[in-house]
Amino acid sequence: MFYYLSHLKESLSVFNVFNYITFRCGAAVLTGLLISLLIAPAVIRKLRSYKIGQVQRKDGPQSHLSKNGTPTMGGIIIIISLLSSVLLWARLDNRFVWLLLVVSVLLSFVGILDDYTKLVKKNPNGAPSWVKLVVQIITAVAVVGYLGAYPPNPLYPYVLTVPYFNGAFMLSLGGFYLVFAMLMIIGSSNATNLTDGLDGLAAGSVIFCACAYAVFAYLAGNIGFASYLKIIYVAGGGEIAVFLSALIGACMGFLWYNAYPAQVFMGDTSSLFLGGVIATAAICIKQELVLPIAGGIFVMETLSVIIQMGYFRLTGGKRFFKMAPLHHHFELKGVAEPKVIVRFWIVGIVLMLMALASLKIR
Repeated sequence: MFYYLSHLKESLSVFNVFNYITFRCGAAVLTGLLISLLIAPAVIRKLRSYKIGQVQRKDGPQSHLSKNGTPTMGGIIIIISLLSSVLLWARLDNRFVWLLLVVSVLLSFVGILDDYTKLVKKNPNGAPSWVKLVVQIITAVAVVGYLGAYPPNPLYPYVLTVPYFNGAFMLSLGGFYLVFAMLMIIGSSNATNLTDGLDGLAAGSVIFCACAYAVFAYLAGNIGFASYLKIIYVAGGGEIAVFLSALIGACMGFLWYNAYPAQVFMGDTSSLFLGGVIATAAICIKQELVLPIAGGIFVMETLSVIIQMGYFRLTGGKRFFKMAPLHHHFELKGVAEPKVIVRFWIVGIVLMLMALASLKIR
């Protein structure tokens, strides 16, 4: 909304600042942060009054039993802050902004449904798995179908750009790319959900991944920078950076209350949409293969679950890890929860820098 104040620059030059993506990115971060900080106490009180609290598993780390009753569904804080900040600072005539908003709303809806079923309706199984999967598939099909019909660049939907190599080195997938992109959105959505197991772990990891993609989106949307860095130019891609900046601010504000010891948990309400929306951003700016690097924490957590399940079946009941996802393995080895979280954050920061390094190592 504030972008349109730039049209008044002829009357007063100061309004020209609203035309700059960098300014609006900074403003989106601060707005998302402030809205989160302001609404979080009221949301937490409301959740507590409705007795919408976390129920810890008996077979999990014993230290987690003290978290029973901690308000959850706090992802409402993130989604409200994100939507408010985006509507204030992004260009509302940009198709990528609306695509990311649709993904956020659809995936947060199924997350809210799951949390509501578990915590309000007291059904420990939550929403049926097939319902969640169907909504994720519909979301992925909508994204891939739209970008296929209205490609952001001539190379979509056929090729993948390979990081750390010259921009001319691309991997052609043909029609299989559509399936790949769909699996990427669904997989990222579930991977973030798996990572949401320790206080602040998922929110912090999302911030680092979103920071990397905000930089990529800004550069991809600038024809000069894109040409110099040998990345694919995506007209209008810069507005994705504004969206991701709002997401970063919203997660930062939530993290204020979610940091150890957490006063609120995000629940599936936002853990499902966070990964899905970052994957969508990666697809829009044609930086799909950077996601396993920038989002390496989510990849490790998901692989640990796959390895655990596969090993359990192959060996007739033995465990590869003490417990999966991976963060619980370290907890059961005696590493304190805050130390596990901070160490994972450090890894996340290193992976973010490695992803950004691909811009120059081409």
